[in-house]
Amino acid sequence: MTPPPGKTPDLRDLARLRRVRDRIDREYAQPLDVEALARGAHVSAGHLSRQFKLAYGESPYGYLMTRRIERAMALLRRGDLSVTEVCFAVGCSSLGTFSTRFTELVGMPPSTYRRETAGAVEGMPSCVVKQVTRPVRNREAPTPQPHLA
Repeated sequence: MTPPPGKTPDLRDLARLRRVRDRIDREYAQPLDVEALARGAHVSAGHLSRQFKLAYGESPYGYLMTRRIERAMALLRRGDLSVTEVCFAVGCSSLGTFSTRFTELVGMPPSTYRRETAGAVEGMPSCVVKQVTRPVRNREAPTPQPHLA
């Protein structure tokens, strides 16, 4: 799906958006919000959100949470940290929000993920692990269907 004519970010905006995305990738565990990201890019929060969504298909906050959940998945697979410790290690300040977003993206709560995946990727090359464990974006995780007996 291509944006309507005149709505496509120009090259300057794309470069700015790439810097914002790179900052999110680097600093995902820091206290980041759209206002702080917009200040760093010298634009308004509304403009950043609109342009980011046009360029990447999701809001800056959605992208940040996806990065945090990806890292949380890796920490939970290790099995040496509690869900609460992982929540705070990836930069989330609310266990409830973390658990809700994790469940939306992964399709199961963090405690279930930790229990079911501990050691599941042992021996796999890291490039394969990254691909097969990537969370689904935009709330696309399949919802479990009720089992009718």
